[in-house]
Amino acid sequence: MLIVLLAIFFPFFMAFFVPFLYKRIHSKHIGWFVLLVPILLFILLASFVPSVAGGAHYTYTVQWIDSAGINFTTNLDGLSMIFGLLITGVGSLVILYSIYYLSEREALGRFYVYLLMFMGAMLGVVFSDNVMVLYVFWELTSISSFLLIAFWYHRKQSRYGAKKSMLITVSGGVAMLAGFLMLHTLTGTFSLREIVDEVGNLDKTDPLFYMAMILILLGAFTKSAQFPFHIWLPDAMEAPTPVSAYLHSATMVKAGIYLVARFTPIFGGETVWFYSVTCVGIFTLFWGSFNAVRQTDLKALLAYSTISQLGLIMSLLGIGSMAVSDSNESNVLIFTAATFAGLFHLINHSTFKGALFMVVGIVDHELGTRDIRRLGGLMSFMPLTFTVALIGSFSMAGLPPFNGFLSKEMFFEAVVQLSRLDLVSNGALRILIPVVAWVASVFTFIYSMIIVFKTFLGMPQSERVDKEAHEPPIGMLVAPFVLSFLVIGIFIFPNGIGRYLLTPAMTAVFPMHRDLKGLVPHISAWHGVNPQLLMTVGVIVAGSLLYISLKKWKKVYALGPLRWNLDSIYNFVLTKTESGSNMLTGRYMTGYLRDYFVYIFSFFIAVAVGGLFWIGNLEIDLSKDAAVTVNEYIIIAVMMLAGLSILVAKSRKTAILLNGVLGYSIAILFVVLRAPDLALTQIVVETVTTVLFLLCFYFLPEWKREDTKRSTKLVNGFIAVAVGSIVTILALMVQGNKLFTSISFYFEDAYRLAGGKNIVNTILGDFRAFDTMLEVVVLFIAGIGVFSLIKLKAKKGEKDIGNQ
Repeated sequence: MLIVLLAIFFPFFMAFFVPFLYKRIHSKHIGWFVLLVPILLFILLASFVPSVAGGAHYTYTVQWIDSAGINFTTNLDGLSMIFGLLITGVGSLVILYSIYYLSEREALGRFYVYLLMFMGAMLGVVFSDNVMVLYVFWELTSISSFLLIAFWYHRKQSRYGAKKSMLITVSGGVAMLAGFLMLHTLTGTFSLREIVDEVGNLDKTDPLFYMAMILILLGAFTKSAQFPFHIWLPDAMEAPTPVSAYLHSATMVKAGIYLVARFTPIFGGETVWFYSVTCVGIFTLFWGSFNAVRQTDLKALLAYSTISQLGLIMSLLGIGSMAVSDSNESNVLIFTAATFAGLFHLINHSTFKGALFMVVGIVDHELGTRDIRRLGGLMSFMPLTFTVALIGSFSMAGLPPFNGFLSKEMFFEAVVQLSRLDLVSNGALRILIPVVAWVASVFTFIYSMIIVFKTFLGMPQSERVDKEAHEPPIGMLVAPFVLSFLVIGIFIFPNGIGRYLLTPAMTAVFPMHRDLKGLVPHISAWHGVNPQLLMTVGVIVAGSLLYISLKKWKKVYALGPLRWNLDSIYNFVLTKTESGSNMLTGRYMTGYLRDYFVYIFSFFIAVAVGGLFWIGNLEIDLSKDAAVTVNEYIIIAVMMLAGLSILVAKSRKTAILLNGVLGYSIAILFVVLRAPDLALTQIVVETVTTVLFLLCFYFLPEWKREDTKRSTKLVNGFIAVAVGSIVTILALMVQGNKLFTSISFYFEDAYRLAGGKNIVNTILGDFRAFDTMLEVVVLFIAGIGVFSLIKLKAKKGEKDIGNQ
């Protein structure tokens, strides 16, 4: 359907106009224009919810690189619908919030351009059916998030956080690209729908299958901040709060979740996939919640809580993946219920975590600090903000009557049911998974209480904050209140979400079980007294006791092993890599042109000679070559004489003229060999370069003979003779040993293939179109650089910039 394709590019199209509108209207009002984009897209997608819930899915293809199997194909189904609504719905609330949060002094035009770019990239990720197109949008999310995190680029930590997120997520993206290419090798297609349809014919014994699986998981884990790649997310909190509320709670970090869910029909049922996703998710859940308790910055606490919640969702998708291969219907229902809980918690997390990020932003905006040690007693001054914080925190803790309770109970049920199956062969592991899940939930309860009680209850500390506490403008409260209403509304009417959003999503994840009764369980707040309810009671009791005694046991974080963290390893590796590269670069970047030629030619000699001996075929066959005429011998003799004369020339002018003789001799040789086009090109180029050389060297000092050591001369001579000999040998070998059909036969048919009568122009304009385009782009970028330098030139009457 074309409208889905237009929806992807609509944010990019509108982003183009933002800078122009920003200059013409009041800066504070530009956000209202931008707000229309996600609202219109949300309404558009919502209009398709009934039909998608009824089993419909919409695809549309635009031919792109058809010969390589890369076409722009969009796919709107139940799974992409959930993410599309989150991207546009939460995006609308975030932009509304940012209108009141960001100051008029900020570069709002630039901010909204980056935000729209990110929105379009995320829509491209979830709606793309072709994995190569998906990868393009995937990396575009990394680039746009880098720009958003570094929005306050004058802050060192903002630049550091942006670079860190970029390095980790892009590295994972490159690994994912390799996985996509391996998957294409196995299946012969880049289309996700076609891969899923042919998954039964996929050779899962091929080593590429498991390698592709691991590489794709690396991309998902890095983007969704799974252990050990989670370290980028806390530093990304240096971004403005609207960015954190959007990228790091509802959209970007959910891209990895989407990838795992989308590839479950392909890799689900494999034990490697099950153990990787489940175990990494469970440990990330524990590690994130455990480290969230130690944080003193509210935003850092929410960052680690996001890591923890993403781990919870990931573990549920891992458990549910076994439904793909299990033939026992009762087991299938257990596994699919886990995936259902993961998708349900994905929606719930976006609501309560988005509201909490906005609350933290309000506290920081109105009081000038996010430090928990300087806060307290804010409930009396900010009762509305406290209400939102209470709803969001209690939902995150998994307490009723909030939506987080429903999905948390389903999570407990999934790990309990898993422990009762024989799927996990290790008995200790069967017990360990629910225990770790329960312990992590205890820490989740603790940090949720910290947000409420340490920030809003207790004694006010007005003397330790920069501003007097008060409620923010009502416009800033609208977005978090909408999310809070959703938190409560989903708890009261959960099955509406289940019917219209989760049911079609489940059929997209498990197309092989779309007709299975019970695929979508009924959501209920009360299931009687069962193990998961007892686990919840245990969480509340243990969490309350540990929260009360927090000061006594929090010293455990100061223990030696816990002070070692992955951030230190990352910084150490980055520092050593930079210093090592600087040292290595300093060794060969000597500033002498001769040294550079020595390195280049020595490498060429080593590779060429090694390649010749490795091939073992050094035959030179001249029997089929045309006879060399007297005219050609004369031209070659002139060229040899000119080349040797350059070595003994005593002035630059003489050397340049002799070099010109070489060039013009080649042009004459082209004429003799009946290549007039090449001859004409050579004459023009040689004339221009000779004149330019003469003009440049005219202003240089007189050429003085260098006092070069004999050893240096010998090395220079050896390299020169060796390179010339190797090139000659290679040329003669290639002429006499044709292993493949010459590509020239293909280009000879240029008129039929491309409609061009001039084969040289056709090669440059059609067959090498991408190469030529990239060359033009390079020149364009260089032109922008020159233009920028000219604009930076000091104005008349000002000091020279270089002397400031």
